Amino acid sequence: MANDKNQLAMVKKDTVDVVAAKVREFQERGELHFPANYSPDNAMKSAWLILQATKSGKNDGYRPALEVCTKDSIANSLLDMVVQGLNPAKKQGYFLVYGKQLVFQRSYFGTMSVTKRVTGAKSIDAAVIYEGDEVDYEMVNGRITNLSHKQKFGNINKDKILGAYATIVMTDDTVYHELMTIDEIRKAWSKSQTWGKEQTQEQKGSTHDEFKQEMAKKTVINRACKKFLNSSDDSSLVMNHINRADDIAAEAELAEEINQNANKDVIDVEYEVKEEPKQIENTPPEYAEIKQQQMEFAPTGTGGPGF
Repeated sequence: MANDKNQLAMVKKDTVDVVAAKVREFQERGELHFPANYSPDNAMKSAWLILQATKSGKNDGYRPALEVCTKDSIANSLLDMVVQGLNPAKKQGYFLVYGKQLVFQRSYFGTMSVTKRVTGAKSIDAAVIYEGDEVDYEMVNGRITNLSHKQKFGNINKDKILGAYATIVMTDDTVYHELMTIDEIRKAWSKSQTWGKEQTQEQKGSTHDEFKQEMAKKTVINRACKKFLNSSDDSSLVMNHINRADDIAAEAELAEEINQNANKDVIDVEYEVKEEPKQIENTPPEYAEIKQQQMEFAPTGTGGPGF
């Protein structure tokens, strides 16, 4: 028991404490400004409690994330979370284990929060369109305008969804709409690991079936927000971490999927040997500084965690 506590204390010192110090440095240099109601210290405390209960998947024996994952990935995921101004206790994101990598992945609540912070959006809402609803809109320069949606209470039926739309209102009252048909929504759902290879519709009893309306709204909100984020200035510290977190999550999920499917199917294709993949271009330069801080925090003789 004592060894477990000592090990946890060392992991915390090499990750949480180092990241907290780096965040304070960002703030002192004026590179990072948090919303008035956001406390990075509270977010880190919440994250640490959640991490202690986070486990790997079935293939890895449901082992503790803090035991399986590298200290590098733990520190990086915490930094991505804090710089984006998110708190896992508010369901704004989740810590997921992919092999030895810990990844912080935003929920759609987190994506909405980040979009409001980065773009200055005033409100973000979504609605579902059912059979029998009256929907009308105009297209101006490729954008949906003057969208009107009339709905009768009797039309609400999760098995008769035609589509969904998200509406983002900016501080200057500019309105942006994102509209998706149910086929487009299902295509987005098919990227989920829970979606079968030959599956075309949601399975009975699944999350996509039981909460179809909420899942549809979540999907269209994510698409709308990502378009806004992608059109923002990507040179800021916050955008660097948004892009990095998204890239790391996508690559980790792909690597895990390849690992799980390895040797299951024989695919007869020709291929050519390519060079080793380069480091993700948008990896923020401050990660090198965190490595140095980890070395300084590490006890004598450990050499510190590799970064």
